[in-house]
Amino acid sequence: MMKSRISFSVIIFFFAAACHATPAVPTAVPTPAPTPTPTFVPSKFGGSDIDVTYCTPDKQPQKMDLYYPKSGGPWPVVIYVHGGSWVQGDKAEGVGWRSLNDSGFLVVSVNYRLATVDVKFPVMIEDIKCAVRYLRAHSAEYHLAPDRIGALGASAGGHLAALLGTADASAGWDVGEFPDPSSKVQAVVTLSGLSDFTVPINAAVAFSIYFAFGTLAGDPDPRMGAASPVTYITSDDPPFLIIHGDKDGTVPVEQATILNERLAKAGVPSTLVIVKGAGHDLKGLNGLPTVPAAAEISADILNFLKKNLE
Repeated sequence: MMKSRISFSVIIFFFAAACHATPAVPTAVPTPAPTPTPTFVPSKFGGSDIDVTYCTPDKQPQKMDLYYPKSGGPWPVVIYVHGGSWVQGDKAEGVGWRSLNDSGFLVVSVNYRLATVDVKFPVMIEDIKCAVRYLRAHSAEYHLAPDRIGALGASAGGHLAALLGTADASAGWDVGEFPDPSSKVQAVVTLSGLSDFTVPINAAVAFSIYFAFGTLAGDPDPRMGAASPVTYITSDDPPFLIIHGDKDGTVPVEQATILNERLAKAGVPSTLVIVKGAGHDLKGLNGLPTVPAAAEISADILNFLKKNLE
């Protein structure tokens, strides 16, 4: 019983003290310091970052490789999009473009989700767009110029690079992480790429199109128009350099001429280089020389990138 009275007395004492005490002045709660933005580490000059996760659609981490120039910056960026009929291929082949580092370009090679029985277009372009937004969101960390980003792709990668150049946010593919930065690029180089699926495309690539998109090129199916870079062309699209072999047995050279004509009609700067004697890989058939030669093609690409990204 005594214990109860003591406890009650203690409660009364503190309650009375609280009622007669001078009101306390509120103490300001300190604002947490903002997380510092990562900055470029100079030790990366001339080096590379391999297997960087840029986005994780459907909990599937997508990776990119970054190859840094030896000095300078912030650098313009060339994003390389590999080919492989939308079902295979790997970003590792992007190391072949590392020579662009010598001209002051940050080279980024990206992987993206590939088509399977259950996975179809447009997941590929959704991922590529996410890669562009990621780079802009991390421009300080990678010492890049966010307003000078170009895309370069070959074959199926050429199709995706062209689509990146023409399809803006209204296409509905800017989904997932980093929603604020734009996925717009400032220059496009497409090598042996596809541009218009609303017209029939020969048997050499017909099955790949069917597997990746769920229907055949030339079919009256809205998916074919939606997958075509020419569908989205507007006058504010970036400059294009289109390179295609006249002996390409996989993707008809007409795909290049269609793209060039549509861009020109819309007033978009476009340069078409038809490589005489070249197949899908832009090499001469049976070892014969091409016109222009490989060295000239490389020079054309470099000059185009310098003109539009530097």
